Parts: sequence; structure tokens; C-alpha cells
Amino acid sequence: MSEIADETLPAEAGLALAWTPQALRGPLSTFLQLDRRLARIVTRTSEPMLGQMRLAWWREMLGKPVGDRPLGDVVLDGLGTHWAGREDALVRMVDGWEYLLPGGSLEPDDLGRCAAGRAAPFAALLPAADEMLGSRIAMAGRRYILADIAANLSGTEEREAAIAQGLGGSCPDLPLPSALRGLGVLEALALRALKRGGRPLMEGRGASIVALKVAILGR
Repeated sequence: MSEIADETLPAEAGLALAWTPQALRGPLSTFLQLDRRLARIVTRTSEPMLGQMRLAWWREMLGKPVGDRPLGDVVLDGLGTHWAGREDALVRMVDGWEYLLPGGSLEPDDLGRCAAGRAAPFAALLPAADEMLGSRIAMAGRRYILADIAANLSGTEEREAAIAQGLGGSCPDLPLPSALRGLGVLEALALRALKRGGRPLMEGRGASIVALKVAILGR
């Protein structure tokens, strides 16, 4: 099976995968593919209940043993290959996306829960990380997710809240491990985008330079 499934990934995700070691490229790719699939469900849903039902299907599938899942969906098949035994983190991501369904305002606390849920699989990429490194990975993942959210929000107050949360907070001053160099690229692009007012992560010539610098130097 190809590591790249049927969801078109954004350019920043392609860069992250390019700087991720082969051993983690499959898990990261399929996680990001699922994130895009859930984004498509949420952004194309006008009725919250219908969106909840579609998200519930993914929770149900992730709760089943791999052998009991239907075959033929390349994203679901890829998750069975690369995420067996770590589905709890993916279910948290599904839960995070539910906060973005239409029909309600995205309060700051909900925004934080959404970002934490969607970023949960990043920490699961290195399950043996100690508490300090786990916190560092979680912060990098949340920054990327909050930048992605900010770039796609139309409401000014919600976008400003996403920017504030992405640029705020604290975590151990640790470099990310080389295995997660791709996440470091996403974090650097996210911080640049947030500081620019929640702009798209790859907007402008400077984005590629920032990504290359982090990819080579590590921070």
C-alpha cells in the first residue's frame, strides 16, 4: 500500500514528510491524511447532526480491531497498517474536529480543546518520550494546529484567539528529536504564520527559507 492516500495534503505537510525519517513517514502521513479527511467532513457539512454522525463513524471504525474494519478506504486501511494499538490518539483528533462543526461559536476553551485533540497523534508518534519531551512535542503540535485553524477562520475574534493561544503558553526549552524534524518544520512555519496575523503557513517566499533552516539546523 502506498504511504500517501487519497487526500491531497497541503504543501507544508509535504515538507514535513520530506524531512521525516522513513520509519515515521507512514504513521505521520496517514495521520495527516485522516486530518484532511475530517477537515473535508467538517467544512462540507451544513447540518451539525450530519457532521456528528460522520465523525462518529470514524470513532466506531477506530474502536474496532483492524481485522473487523471494512477494506477499500485507503485512509482507514493506512491507519490499520501504521496506527494499530495507538487509535486512542486518533479518536482524540476526531473529538477535536467536532468543535469546528457549524452551528455554534468557538469559545477560547473549546478552541484549546480542539487544538489539543487534533494534535494528540503527534505525541503518539514517539510513545516512549518522557514527560518533558512529551510536553514539548504536544506544544509543537498545538502550534501547528492553531496556525491551521487561524488561517481558515473567518471570524476575527476567533482568529485572534487562535493566534493568542498559538503564540502563548510555555513548554520545556528542548529541541525536538531528529525523528520529529518534520514536526519542527511545521512548528516553525506555524509560528511565522501566527506572527503574520494567522496567514497561510506557506504564504510568501520566506516560508520555504524558514522550513529549510529548521530542517537543516534542527531549530
